[in-house]
Amino acid sequence: MFDKSKPTPIWVAPMAGVTDRPFRTLCKYFGAGHAVSEMMTADQTLRMSKKSLYRANFDGELAPISAQIAGSDPLELAQAARYQVSNGAQIVDINMGCPAKKVCNKLAGSALLKDEDLVARILDAVVHAVDVPVTLKTRLGYLNGQENILRVAKRAEEAGIAALALHGRTREDMYLNTARYDLIKAVKNSIGIPVIANGDIDSPEKAKFVLEHTGADAVMIGRAAQGRPWIFREISHYLNTGEHLAAPSILEVKDVLLGHLSELYEFYGEYSGCRIARKHIAWYTKGLRSSNEFRQNMYKVENTVDQAKVVEAYFDLLLDQGLIMSDVQTEQFNLLDV
Repeated sequence: MFDKSKPTPIWVAPMAGVTDRPFRTLCKYFGAGHAVSEMMTADQTLRMSKKSLYRANFDGELAPISAQIAGSDPLELAQAARYQVSNGAQIVDINMGCPAKKVCNKLAGSALLKDEDLVARILDAVVHAVDVPVTLKTRLGYLNGQENILRVAKRAEEAGIAALALHGRTREDMYLNTARYDLIKAVKNSIGIPVIANGDIDSPEKAKFVLEHTGADAVMIGRAAQGRPWIFREISHYLNTGEHLAAPSILEVKDVLLGHLSELYEFYGEYSGCRIARKHIAWYTKGLRSSNEFRQNMYKVENTVDQAKVVEAYFDLLLDQGLIMSDVQTEQFNLLDV
């Protein structure tokens, strides 16, 4: 049974273009114990770009604030860590797990796992650069058959990394195949720092299984939280009681989504707010009645006022029809983590 005296063992995975401040705040509201920011480049020439400034905006965020940095140069990463701490970060997270081609082509993200010497120099440089905890997000290795996570994890512990978040796939896997929890378990048994298990965790039962099977200190939820931020509440309740919470009502989903949209509009402004909101609306409405037709019409709306109105009208129609969330096929939500 989950120990209530300890911090909630459910983290929000860092996802580029998703885990902005409004999303992190919402997930924490629903019970996430920790949330890591979107990946921010260590390249200081891009630090003042519009995208970077949004990603580094922690104003009013609930502590602890964790800023994820990405790059391949140890000195640049050390400088980026110091900058994020001066910007309000209380934890610095190093990205060695992103499998995206545009990131790996710059020898960053999971591509770093090909060079263990560089990995070590980055870990040492960042840990020594700041006086706050430094965490690491990574994968099992770069190629299948060449998994080197046991060595990387041991070196991370020696460098002073405070916690290791581990996605149970290699870079070669991308998001295919299934997460390998046995190797996460082996990592947990080989080091003394906290290990957070990530990959394919999309339900309360799966979270409980992964925690028990791997011995991990927490689980990290990625894409399963997109359009479903209440998954943290569901998992926490299940870990505490062994029982399932009822699905949220259509009215609650409507209220959560409209509140989320309001925060996005305020955070990004009119033009970007309207466009960034579209993917979130699509995630919230996936699997609901006539949702595909609704989304096609919603995508055509070009301003925030009308966008919120069409969302509200759609949910009001569902309420008039008496739809409840149990009518929705649960497999619609069975998405893979990042």
